[in-house]
Amino acid sequence: MRKLEIVHRTQYSYAEPVTLGDYRLMFRPRDSHDIRLLATNLTIEPVAQVRWIYDAFGNSIAIASFAGDAVSALQFVSTMQLEHYGVPPDVPTIEDYARKLPFSYLAEEAPDLARYVERHYPDPNAAVSAWARQFLDGEGGDETFMVLSRMCKGIQENLNYAMRFEPGTQAPATTLETGGGTCRDYALLMMEGARALGLAARFITGYLYDPAVDNADARTPDQPGQPHAWMEVYLPGAGWVEFDPTNGIIGSERLIRVAVGRDPEQAMPIKGTFTGAAGVGITAHVDVQVHTMQGLVPASAA
Repeated sequence: MRKLEIVHRTQYSYAEPVTLGDYRLMFRPRDSHDIRLLATNLTIEPVAQVRWIYDAFGNSIAIASFAGDAVSALQFVSTMQLEHYGVPPDVPTIEDYARKLPFSYLAEEAPDLARYVERHYPDPNAAVSAWARQFLDGEGGDETFMVLSRMCKGIQENLNYAMRFEPGTQAPATTLETGGGTCRDYALLMMEGARALGLAARFITGYLYDPAVDNADARTPDQPGQPHAWMEVYLPGAGWVEFDPTNGIIGSERLIRVAVGRDPEQAMPIKGTFTGAAGVGITAHVDVQVHTMQGLVPASAA
């Protein structure tokens, strides 16, 4: 168990005054058997009226509404203190019928998992499907967990990671074609790869704890921490098992889950609108820091 404090700052600066619409914020993890929230605080400038809801996936959403005055800047600062009981990267307990691929989910679970199994993106020339099937060969053969482990490691080792600040997520076929992407691109590629093998998969947004870095000076000002993204696969007997193909991480020992969705667009940390002059310039700055009891640990590889 680790006690962590996460500080997530996002600031937008506008070249001309704008009027803010509602913003949906996904910062707060839900209490669960592996995450226990101790304290939370959300500061917004300009001042907003905030109401909290749970969405269709059970994510905790803050909806911020503004007075309607013209502003030139917007800032969100979310601070969370929590106890994190991460699941180590051990081979999970999987039901006998699901230990090898292919398998079918039981009738009592299949209807609820159907949309998570369904392919969500076009796959020209079945490129993603062919890419996924290659992981059926190797150590462990067609054992479900080993196939997923090879897929996770394969993305980390064979694609080129590159940060991209434009909104949206690349189609999985584009990630394969270009040979690289961001954490959210990698997560979506592995989701569609798992779905191509008949498995239920979903997207996660949250934060990465990096035990290798234990002080703020190790991070340069032009390399701030960022929110992170990874994915989960539903394995009978084990439930939702987490895979981070950006870092080759299996299990949630270093991953702090905030929100889940069938698609990346359903789990965006910040989503909102504003009204202003056509083509108004926007500058965005995001910084995530994770504090332990011993010091400051920047989030990384977002």
